[in-house]
Parts: sequence; C-alpha cells; structure tokens
Amino acid sequence: MKIFVCVKHVPDTAATIKLAGENGYEDGEIKFVSNPYDEFGIEEAVSIVEKQGGEVVILTVGKADAAATMRGAMAMGAHRGILVKTESQFLDSGLTARALKAAIDQDGAGDMIFTGKGSVDTESFQTQYRLAKLLGVPVVNEVSTLNMEGNKAVAQRETGGGEKQVLEFGLPCVIGATKGLNEPRYPKFPDIMKAKKKELKEIDLADLGIDADAGSVDLEKLEIVPERSGAVMLEGTIDDQVTELVRVLKEKEKVI
Repeated sequence: MKIFVCVKHVPDTAATIKLAGENGYEDGEIKFVSNPYDEFGIEEAVSIVEKQGGEVVILTVGKADAAATMRGAMAMGAHRGILVKTESQFLDSGLTARALKAAIDQDGAGDMIFTGKGSVDTESFQTQYRLAKLLGVPVVNEVSTLNMEGNKAVAQRETGGGEKQVLEFGLPCVIGATKGLNEPRYPKFPDIMKAKKKELKEIDLADLGIDADAGSVDLEKLEIVPERSGAVMLEGTIDDQVTELVRVLKEKEKVI
C-alpha cells in the first residue's frame, strides 16, 4: 500500500498577518504549521499502513521552509517526503493540483491520496477535486469515517446540517479528511529525531514542466478584515426592534 498525503504549509491561525504590497504578506516572522485538516489525513494514512504495510509519502507544494512542516508530518510516522518548491506565496488550486499530479507521476502512482477537506489560509476547497480529475480517480471530501474493505473503501462524509452520506468507491482515490476521522498523534522526541534523517526530496516547480505564472487565477489585492464594531442593543417592543434592525441593516451596514 502506497499512500500520498498532500500537506500544505500554512500560517498559524493565531498569527498576526501584516500585508506587504497589494497582494502579499510579511512571512518572515510568522509561525507556519501543517494545515490542521491535513493532519487527519496523515494520521489515517499512517494508521492504514501500520495495519496493512506499505509506505506514506508526504507531498507539499511550497517554499523551501515548508521542509520543516514536512519533517513534523514525517515525525507522525510518514516514511519520506517530496517538496515541490515555488517562491509564490499563493498558487491557485488548479496550478497546485497540476504540480501534485506531476510529482505523483514522477514518483509512481499510489493506492490512496489524502488531503485535508480544505486549507485554513485560502480556503478554496478545490485542490482535491482538481487533483482527482487530473488523475482520473474518484474523490470524496469531508470524510469523517473510513473503512477499508479489500480494494474498496467505505467512507462517511459530512454534508451539512447534521446530515451524513455513506459512499463506497474503489482504489486508487483521493480522500479529503476532516475532524472526527481520527485523533492525530503527537510525535514523541525520538520520532522527531528520526524524522530529521528521513528522505526529503526537493524538486523545483519548473523541473516538473510547470510555469508558476501560468495559473488560471490572478490575485489582485489583499485587504485586512476590518475590526467589528461593538454590539448594539435594540430596545422597545418587538415591532420597534425589528423596524430599527431593518433600518440599521439598510442605512448603516448597507447589506439590504
């Protein structure tokens, strides 16, 4: 069993982001981590291989310093990693999927590919679908339960509003993991030290025949979300409150 886990190197959600220019941000002092949803994919992949044998390969598209995040993923039990290097802070999901697909083709096809259900930075929620399309394999996102049955998998996924859907599909496949699938392990010190010696192959995006400027989406401008003003308590009867609420939404907030 060979399993790829696509791991994104993202800013810590508690980090304070400062913009740099129109479409970038200062990343020199920011703490970066594995995309939290990807960690559910790492844990699931490692657990499957521990039971069935095989290897787990961490696959990342990002800057050179993403190697540190990948080492953390390998400390959780992954066997090796492949870093597709780019200097871009933002790659659109289509370009990222093409890079992931090219790296997989170069390394040799896998039986399963895990991603997180989405990334906490750009939140496009498209990469797993685009990657599956390029590979010509089934994709299931927001998977909270997964059972392997021979060369098939049965997944339960969240569909919103408390509803769940159960799907059966064959391998190879792409699976987007979400909270509830498992409890990601916390690497122990010996595991962290061992991860430093594991293979981490670095490939330039251009060496895969991919132009970093050939994406389908251009990021024109970033803006900091304005701070919310304090709450306003409405007084009077229910009718008075509703009337005032409509007035505020229309005249001040201009959302209706």
